[in-house]
Amino acid sequence: MLSGLPPLSLALLLVVGVALDLLLGETPRWHPLVGFGNLASALERRLNKRVGWRIGRGALAWALAVLPLTLVAAALCRLPGPAGLAVHAALLYLCLGLRSLRDHTLPIGAALAAGDLDRARWLTSHIVSRDTKQASEAELAKAGAESLLENGNDAVFGTLFWFLVAGGAGAVLFRLANTLDAMWGYRNERYNLFGRVAARIDDVLNYVPARLTALSYILLASRSGRLRGQLRAWRCWRTQAPQWSSPNAGPVMASGAGALGVTLGGAAVYDGEVELRPVLGSGPAAGAADIERAWHLVWRTTLLWLAIALPGALLAGGLHA
Repeated sequence: MLSGLPPLSLALLLVVGVALDLLLGETPRWHPLVGFGNLASALERRLNKRVGWRIGRGALAWALAVLPLTLVAAALCRLPGPAGLAVHAALLYLCLGLRSLRDHTLPIGAALAAGDLDRARWLTSHIVSRDTKQASEAELAKAGAESLLENGNDAVFGTLFWFLVAGGAGAVLFRLANTLDAMWGYRNERYNLFGRVAARIDDVLNYVPARLTALSYILLASRSGRLRGQLRAWRCWRTQAPQWSSPNAGPVMASGAGALGVTLGGAAVYDGEVELRPVLGSGPAAGAADIERAWHLVWRTTLLWLAIALPGALLAGGLHA
């Protein structure tokens, strides 16, 4: 293992990290990812000033933001004895966003169920980049469900995957790279060239986790009978994901929408302009209750990954004994 730890130790630390995230949630102040975002913004302002060689300056900014912190994390994980194990678990906790997903999305569904559209719009504006000031109930429900499905991969399953590959340093590398893609990976005048390296690195790091997430969503499909739901989710992945602009978000969101038996995607407003996105899933448009259903899909997928990780680690340990 790249972490230097036995597979069983990594699997047990995986459980500890998830438990810490569920118990403690986000740190109320001075969250490391917030500090990293401030660092990334400062680097971008410094290096993305001039026209010319933007791709190279974007690559330099990525390296300056991600590599030193990842190397520090790797060094701390090498501390001997319990201290090193504690660092692995702590880094995974700081990189996970499972409880944060729940805490930021379920209140949207509750506000919609209570008919409080203004509060639902305000809550949704904190988790998506699209415009929500005039959003309808259906548009807000769609945004909440989409955010849960996509960020289930980015904030949870991709992090868990890279933790199993390389321990705490792997989780840090993935989460920082994914954060830079979220900040710089836009196809507009400012970021199209500067953020291209960040976007491509995230595509590579996310390729396997995204497809494992999509398979997990398919396995846990629930509406209209398990087998029928699984076939629907698989068909949505294979036919709809290639139309989505992101090579990794497409499989995750298409399979998730199919697993829920709802329709996502379609029109959304960004910076005052309507963007027509491909339709994902099959069935009725997402409603307020589907936000909670999407959360339960992410939660059950987390339990599935934990249930596979422990026996898988035992088997891997036995093969290498």
